[in-house]
Amino acid sequence: MSIKTALLIILTSPVIWAQQPIELGKVAWLRDYDVALTKSNAQDKPVFIQFQEVPGCSTCTTYGKRVLSNPLIVETIEQYFIPLAIHNNKGGKDKEILKKYNEPTWNNPVARIVDKKGKNITKRLSGNYSELAVVNLLMEGLIETAIPVPGYLELLQEELSAESRGTQETIFSMFCFWTGEKEIAEIPGVLTTDAGFMDGAEVVKIKYDPNVVTLDKLAKTAHKQNCASSVFTDVKKEQELIKNKTGLATRGTGKYRHDKENKYFLYKSKYRTIPMTHLQATRVNNRIANKLNPEELLSPNQLAILNSEKVNKNMIGQSIDKIWEL
Repeated sequence: MSIKTALLIILTSPVIWAQQPIELGKVAWLRDYDVALTKSNAQDKPVFIQFQEVPGCSTCTTYGKRVLSNPLIVETIEQYFIPLAIHNNKGGKDKEILKKYNEPTWNNPVARIVDKKGKNITKRLSGNYSELAVVNLLMEGLIETAIPVPGYLELLQEELSAESRGTQETIFSMFCFWTGEKEIAEIPGVLTTDAGFMDGAEVVKIKYDPNVVTLDKLAKTAHKQNCASSVFTDVKKEQELIKNKTGLATRGTGKYRHDKENKYFLYKSKYRTIPMTHLQATRVNNRIANKLNPEELLSPNQLAILNSEKVNKNMIGQSIDKIWEL
């Protein structure tokens, strides 16, 4: 997809989704099964079928507002799949497709990925209404059809997976928080880095996945990079862990003050105008600092924003959902 085409989609798609039921989110769905299979054959793309109750209960409406309105999920469905919505509480053609796939009526959301003949490519997704579940299904669909998985989707899966398992935060002091943000972002398991001040010291607040990296290993690695002269924590167990495993000093936490040029390298670049997930922003900041191409981590719709004269403000720290307001 060209940047020009992506820009056209992102600037015109609200007209489409603003007129459809909230349960279907912001995806531009087809509503005819045969048309979807024809397009699947012509474009050599699998079909993403969303079985949805419209109008639906709170589960269906929440699913539409959260999962089917996540900009990166929407973009993946629209770019790599043929999107097809089947209402599970209507008659006619919808009921015929429900019968074909043995799907129950008046049911909570169910998703399937099928090929151009309507044959299942993946297992049906049912009973899990999270963003992560849909991202995992999309990843499986791409892999099963030998379509390269885009970098932005891999990052989204990593971030959502960590959040589902549970994340932790810590704060390290150092000589330069901009360097700290850049270096610490490279440690596996680190999800976000934010520059700021605490008790007169330059610090980096870090969110990390404890299932990938432990606090002591994180502190040791950062210290080797000259990015952890001390660790701020009020938790006694963490104080003892840091002392016994790393030998680093610990300090009690104070009031954290955010740096106005947080993610300095991203802040000084043109990419600051793009709404990103927190993990995207952290990794993009690192790539720019290391003179690597950050665009491998961004979606075509995100990159299209760079060509829009309407968007020129700093979007660092803003929700990825802000992309719908641009």
